[in-house]
Amino acid sequence: MTNWLSIGVLFILALIFFVLFKWGAVRCVGVTPVKSISFIAILFTSGLDVGLIMFPLTEFPVYADLVNNPEYAFSNPLAIEFGFWGFLVWGMYFLTCFYFCVLEPHVKFFEIPLVKLLNNIIIVGTCAFTASLFLNNLPWYLPQLGDGKSVGVGFYVLVFLVIAAAVHSSSNLRYVRWLSLGSTVLFLALIVFMGSDFAVNTDNGMAIMFQNFLLVSDYFKQLDKFVLPINSYHEFYLYWWFAWSIMIGQFTARFVGGFKTWQLLLAMMIVPSVLIAIWFTVLYSLFSQGSQLGSIIPILMVCVGVVFVINSLDSLIRLYTDNLSLKLHRFGYARYFFGNLLALVVLTMLFQLNFLKIEWVGALVIALLFGCFFYILVSRRARVWQIKGSPEQNRLDFEKLARTV
Repeated sequence: MTNWLSIGVLFILALIFFVLFKWGAVRCVGVTPVKSISFIAILFTSGLDVGLIMFPLTEFPVYADLVNNPEYAFSNPLAIEFGFWGFLVWGMYFLTCFYFCVLEPHVKFFEIPLVKLLNNIIIVGTCAFTASLFLNNLPWYLPQLGDGKSVGVGFYVLVFLVIAAAVHSSSNLRYVRWLSLGSTVLFLALIVFMGSDFAVNTDNGMAIMFQNFLLVSDYFKQLDKFVLPINSYHEFYLYWWFAWSIMIGQFTARFVGGFKTWQLLLAMMIVPSVLIAIWFTVLYSLFSQGSQLGSIIPILMVCVGVVFVINSLDSLIRLYTDNLSLKLHRFGYARYFFGNLLALVVLTMLFQLNFLKIEWVGALVIALLFGCFFYILVSRRARVWQIKGSPEQNRLDFEKLARTV
């Protein structure tokens, strides 16, 4: 599994360089182009899930424990956390977003019945994994609902309600945009609130956060260390990113509003990474000073996490139901709602019981990416080489959008 992952990572990096060389100046326009601020919001909130909110405070102690984890000695815990979430790994999303925006309309690899089936199995499975991930982290943040360690009935009920809310919101596209913008605003508000609270209630709080923010720069000094798996836990992260990559690229490609390819790369790698770095700096400052979260902050983090989960599941449910023609107008609201709810609840429980693993999903994604590449080489090489940009109709829609600005 490690070798397969390493091959996949190197393959992705090589393709990114090739895309920039061949189509770097091409203008990318999706089928439903939106303004840049809306695209960034959709990208950020669809491309990240609840792990961004809940993982860091539980992981910093692990990265700092060099006795039991000497492989992390090459950098500081903040830079390592950032390396698992930021910058380079967003290159996967860029590549798949560019592909679905510019190349797939001509290649149509993901319209092949078997490929379409596998792709949607990946999407549904990753939706369920997101819900399972949220479920597993709730006891740490809401110990008042249980013993602080095990997953109790209250947590299952909360996750069930979150899945139900996501299925409902997926029934109308306007919810996707409002959820994306709303979750971005809530996330920024959480950063400001927690950062301000730390600055006010900690001696030299602002200076500490600034010094910690500078620690992120060590990631760029040690960038080569993050390319291939550091250990089994980093391997889990990379497979997790691969599992998300095709579906996030497919979803966000719809909304690209006229970026040139190199601009799209910068937007997708830099903008989310800056927000991630700031957020992790606030959390690391709390950790490094041994600050207590109190009773309010964990609840606020869970609330923002709930919105993130609903937003992620909403986007992915809409994607796989569109792909499989399981649309609301075809089946009616009741069958649409309960069918999706049942499927996601069952799969969530399978992840919870370890019958499914996200590494398997990520490995399948790598196989699909290789399959797409060889399909182009064998039957679409000449056609792809002549591509000059997104489909004409997309560009016309973008021009209409630009005239409204």
